[in-house]
Amino acid sequence: MTIQETLLEFQQVNYTYPGADKPALAGINLSIPTGKKCALIGKNGCGKTTLFLLANGLYKPRQGIISWRGKPLQYDRGFLMKLRQSIGLIFQNPEQQLVASTVEEDISYGLCNLGLPSDEIQQRVEQALIEFDLNELAERPVHHLSLGQKKRVSLADVMVLKPELLLLDEPTAYLDRPQTRNLIALLNKIHTSGTTILMATHDLDFVCSWADWVFVMDQGQLILEGKPEEVFVQRDLLDAIQLGVPLIYEILSSEAIEKNILEQFHQRLLNLFS
Repeated sequence: MTIQETLLEFQQVNYTYPGADKPALAGINLSIPTGKKCALIGKNGCGKTTLFLLANGLYKPRQGIISWRGKPLQYDRGFLMKLRQSIGLIFQNPEQQLVASTVEEDISYGLCNLGLPSDEIQQRVEQALIEFDLNELAERPVHHLSLGQKKRVSLADVMVLKPELLLLDEPTAYLDRPQTRNLIALLNKIHTSGTTILMATHDLDFVCSWADWVFVMDQGQLILEGKPEEVFVQRDLLDAIQLGVPLIYEILSSEAIEKNILEQFHQRLLNLFS
């Protein structure tokens, strides 16, 4: 994959939490392709969240290089401020991101930190309220919102900065089906507007139907990547790391087994009467 095709690249990146016995990331190599809807899957503890925190510059690798558009990350304040405009991170728990009293204030928070003119801030906030269906909630205290509403606000908080890459850590966790459908519609709209998306999730059926590209992690390493149809046929490998496959692949696998049994039975009948 060329630099032009890659937004963010991890090269032999290691990270160990203080006091931990083993690394959370162990020499991982991973390149996020430009313009794709990507999914990151793996068991709890495989390193997905750590990778996101490193990608956004919140953590610094112990070893290895992380590059944004072909240039290694720097860890001074100025560089990281610009990086976080380009790489938006949505935490699994929206409470970790909502910092202001009301919805409108929360969306404007990041823009104010950038020192933008007040008229531009107002215009961007108004646009975000419309795009994320938050107009009626603009003056609502954030602690009065439902979980689904809080996730929409956290998404608006990030997208108002117009990032090129959006990272989402388990965005559909704890949402009911209507809330999940609404969130997916928003993400598809964001992707259509030109934003690359990388989502960490345990929902393999969703990954199968939504993602263009899938990364599979285990024990802090990338062990498999490719299109969903290329990844999920690797049944033995996915079973070995206790991840499994989407339901449709379970069904297809069962049908294949049944077909094989029927073919063997048919051949035995032919042998008996030949």
